[in-house]
Amino acid sequence: MKILFKTYLSLLFALIATIAVAQVDRTKAPEPTEAPEINIAKPYTFTLKNGLKVYVVENHKLPRVAFSLSLDRDPILEGDKAGYVNFAGELLTKGTKNRTKAELDAEIDFIGANISAFSTGIYASSLTKHKEKLMELMTDILFNPAFPEDELEKLKKQTLSGLAASKDDPNAIASNVKGVVVYGKDHPYGEFTTEESVENITLEDTKKYYNTYFKPNIAYLAIVGDITPKEAKKLIKKNFSDWEKGTVPSAEYETPEPPQKTFVALVDRDASVQSVINVSYPVDLKVGSEDVIKARVLNQILGGGFSSRLMQNLREDKAFTYGARSSLSSDKLVGSFTASASVRNEVTDSAVYEFMSELEKIVNEGVTQQELDAAKASIAGSFARSLESPQTVASFAINTAIYGLPADYYTNYLKKLDAVTLEDVKAMAQKYILPENANIVIVGKGAEIAKGLKKFGEVRYFDRQGNEYDPKDNLKIPEGVTAQTVMADYFKALGGKDKLKAIKNMKLVYDASVQGQSLSINEIKKDGALKQEVGMSGMVLTKTVVNGDKVKIVMQGQEVPLPEEAKKDVIASAKIFPELYFDEMGITYELKSILDLDGETAYAVEVNMPSGTKATYYYSADSGLKLKTASVQKGPQGEVTVSEEYKAYEERNGIMIPTKKLLNQGFPINTTLKSVEFNVDLADDTFKIN
Repeated sequence: MKILFKTYLSLLFALIATIAVAQVDRTKAPEPTEAPEINIAKPYTFTLKNGLKVYVVENHKLPRVAFSLSLDRDPILEGDKAGYVNFAGELLTKGTKNRTKAELDAEIDFIGANISAFSTGIYASSLTKHKEKLMELMTDILFNPAFPEDELEKLKKQTLSGLAASKDDPNAIASNVKGVVVYGKDHPYGEFTTEESVENITLEDTKKYYNTYFKPNIAYLAIVGDITPKEAKKLIKKNFSDWEKGTVPSAEYETPEPPQKTFVALVDRDASVQSVINVSYPVDLKVGSEDVIKARVLNQILGGGFSSRLMQNLREDKAFTYGARSSLSSDKLVGSFTASASVRNEVTDSAVYEFMSELEKIVNEGVTQQELDAAKASIAGSFARSLESPQTVASFAINTAIYGLPADYYTNYLKKLDAVTLEDVKAMAQKYILPENANIVIVGKGAEIAKGLKKFGEVRYFDRQGNEYDPKDNLKIPEGVTAQTVMADYFKALGGKDKLKAIKNMKLVYDASVQGQSLSINEIKKDGALKQEVGMSGMVLTKTVVNGDKVKIVMQGQEVPLPEEAKKDVIASAKIFPELYFDEMGITYELKSILDLDGETAYAVEVNMPSGTKATYYYSADSGLKLKTASVQKGPQGEVTVSEEYKAYEERNGIMIPTKKLLNQGFPINTTLKSVEFNVDLADDTFKIN
């Protein structure tokens, strides 16, 4: 009987569902409903006598609590010490007057906590039962930083290593130059950290920053999680009431303006096979202004997602790039617009044309209702998802206070979003999209792309530090200098062809460091044969063996398959002095230019490797010695610039040998020559390939 009854109910429910479906007219889109009311819980707030403003958001779903301290200060122009502000923040967790870094790390780990510090605040979280201990550790970091000298030196070394890795990265170059072109070097948004500025930073600089800006009267503390307002207030009063307030300096900067006329800022990078394009300019769009939500809808349609116009045009239709996007951002000082993509050299001008066409089109024609509806739905979904995080509620409250937003700004966010019209979007486009007043910053191979860029405006040349120069004033290749004479000078500088050819084998040992880890590199070369082992703590990480036309690469015990074309380049590199045998191996090379390479005049020789890959070899016009090699290779994550810089040479047995090298394969490896031996006795199986 029970079975029959269940069956009856199932049939009844199925019948009801069928009738309901039948009553839905699927030929018509459902009528849009009104934007929902957003009930954002108001945090419990209080302010200490020293000016610290506290926001408590209760959330008892998980037994965790988080404390987030933020400083509201003006941006700082760091000048010739760019980078010291970030260093000051990072040093906070490197030890206190009561705990060494090791002791601090151990106590944080013991309670399973997370504490991080930065130049504008501290974040700490743990299980609620450890909140007292967490607060003890957080306040020790905040009030008693030790600023250890040795930790600053470590930060400087790590930063210099990162700068070395990014020095030849076209995206990093584009970002730096874009900042200079858009904002100017005398604006905090236009400066960037350099090797020189890092060397200028002292411990006193970081201490001065901390003592000046870490004050309660510009601080906001958000407490989120499994804690009551009463508990929070007691905890904060106990730990923060003695924090002394102080006078914090403010700063004013000239507001950057878009260029009067669109121009191309070209950074000539002759190793590039792709161009990095950034169309950018400053905009007067302040946080919380009435235009912000409307401008976000505009950008969502133009370049804010996969279905945006830029993505559909440059990726899906033209296949110029993997991704083309744009951003239209508000800011306390000055907002900005940027549209960007990386494209092949041969389509650089075509890609710029499509960028500019899309900007003009959205200004002149506006958008469609379908695009508007899709953009608003996407933004509404993102906003709704953000509300799932209690941290969002706290950030909303703090933003409201910092930027002077209306009390109901976030509560009415979806209503304001829903109210955006086609006319609003077109008005935003006409106000903020400026195809006639844009900086088109491009990092690419000038010889191949400069001519095609002239149609977009004046082409002006900038170096990698954002300094403008006149290419007409550039160095000219002296009459009679060719790739062959450059190579001849190189052989002479090394010691002469006769001495080089007398070297039948060479054994080198290098000490190396990468990301703070010490490595050893042992290399044996014999013309046509190579054995190289890279090790750490006595363990071989990678092993490469070349013997004639055979190549074997083993990484952590596993043989790495190598494409046949790539093998050709590895075989060519097995020569002791490869350039001696270029003609014999059918490797062609051509002198392309003379340029300034990190302060030294150098000849750039383009080498066509056996695989078909093009590499650029740079030779000193003064000494004749090789300074650098660079090539672009395809990897799992796309194209990567691989380079090798020769930092110092020393004479060994009449031969000049590079003793310091910087290898860059997406990350920097600094090497120092430990020993070198020539014409040694080698075992018969030295280059044996199993």
